[in-house]
Amino acid sequence: MNRTRTNDRYARSRNGSVDSGKGGSRFGSSAARRPAGPNRSGGYGRRPAAIQGEFAPPRTITPALPAVEGFADLDMPGELLAALGSAGVTVPFPIQAATLPNSLAGRDVLGRGRTGSGKTLAFGLALLARTAGQRAEPRQPLGLILVPTRELAQQVTDALTPYARAVKLRLATVVGGMSIGRQAHALRGGAEVVVATPGRLKDLIDRGECRLNQVSITVLDEADQMADMGFMPQVTALLDQVRPEGQRMLFSATLDRNVDLLVRRYLTDPVVHSVDPSAGAVTTMEHHVLHVHAADKHAATTEIAARDGRVIMFLDTKHAVDRLTQDLLSSGVRAAALHGGKSQPQRTRTLAQFKTGHVTVLVATNVAARGIHVDNLDLVVNVDPPTDHKDYLHRGGRTARAGESGSVVTLVTPSQRRGMVRLMSDAGILPQTTQVRAGDEALSRITGAQTPTGIPVVITAPVAERPKKRGATSRGRRRPTSAPRRSPASQSPAGAAA
Repeated sequence: MNRTRTNDRYARSRNGSVDSGKGGSRFGSSAARRPAGPNRSGGYGRRPAAIQGEFAPPRTITPALPAVEGFADLDMPGELLAALGSAGVTVPFPIQAATLPNSLAGRDVLGRGRTGSGKTLAFGLALLARTAGQRAEPRQPLGLILVPTRELAQQVTDALTPYARAVKLRLATVVGGMSIGRQAHALRGGAEVVVATPGRLKDLIDRGECRLNQVSITVLDEADQMADMGFMPQVTALLDQVRPEGQRMLFSATLDRNVDLLVRRYLTDPVVHSVDPSAGAVTTMEHHVLHVHAADKHAATTEIAARDGRVIMFLDTKHAVDRLTQDLLSSGVRAAALHGGKSQPQRTRTLAQFKTGHVTVLVATNVAARGIHVDNLDLVVNVDPPTDHKDYLHRGGRTARAGESGSVVTLVTPSQRRGMVRLMSDAGILPQTTQVRAGDEALSRITGAQTPTGIPVVITAPVAERPKKRGATSRGRRRPTSAPRRSPASQSPAGAAA
């Protein structure tokens, strides 16, 4: 397979004809290629009616290649297939089975799947396979993955590192909150693939430490969140610097009108695939709205936090997160805070402690609503109800991942009930509603709530973690050789990350 081939053969204009050299760039005089107004015609011009809050994706002109049943059916390097087999990832998730045949052929892809549906490998395997065998010059990566948050960048890097090593490709992670000097050094040493947040990548480009003119494959992961966070000007500025004839892949858990600009401007005749449109469609996830009195909410929250097993609790503000975390620690609950006011090393350490069970309650703002994958997490609690149905879906997406089951619980005071009804309607969810108080059997039955010990605890870094950080073999993820293989419906979490 020619893995350096771009998707030139699929680059088409609005009327379906192949672009000529003149005016063929996606970033040149796009107005001339895409006539505006209600009378647009052709495959791209006609769009089906969009449902509320979402845009109608473009129609595909060139028929998509059919989905495959197994990774072995894909034209990928043998090293990648061997690495997948070693990780116990043998059966692709639907979004992987549908998009990989096309992305490996160089097609642009527009994919929607909730977090945990396997998007990371859906775009990552194609990028690595098509980049394999090439070598990047200093400061000139060949592939780019843009993500909205540091946590998601790290998760994508962790998920792809063993596969990149299998085909001898170098990854560099470029995010804020970490040493920009070390990141510049990694780029100077040469990295074929860069996983980056938009702001830090722009900073490195402005310093002359990175150029995108050799990037032939670009991925936007969670594009809607980048738009919601105000990154759209930075994202478009970065996309305008990559090779105009290159391949684009846009993956997201939701596709709304904020993403429409990116699709229209940067994707050419994309293969469109959508699975698991929302967390509410996941049959293994339960949704509970618990009506509580304001005066009783804190006690109920504390009892839920004292349950056996891990839980993520979401609140609106950094101050509220810190205050609840301190209260829980004072009550005997092993809690830790995660929000944008923490340094990146603090956030990384907190997540590691939560994943290992050293911390049982992660109290967080929406910074944890995407980009965090924790195995066997069965409960998410909205202590403060989200204001947007997308935030609800993404918070809830931390549980019931990769075929596992889980519950999303939202604590609602009387003044919040009307707004919560609207939010659930927008999310397409019919929750179970229960009136509860602290100490109630119903609260314990739904959440596992119990009375905390009342003995204050202090969270310290586990001693066992330190040797791992110094060990030369700890730089990449390794799966236990005894890990059981999963059935097609419950693929390994490594295949479902993000």
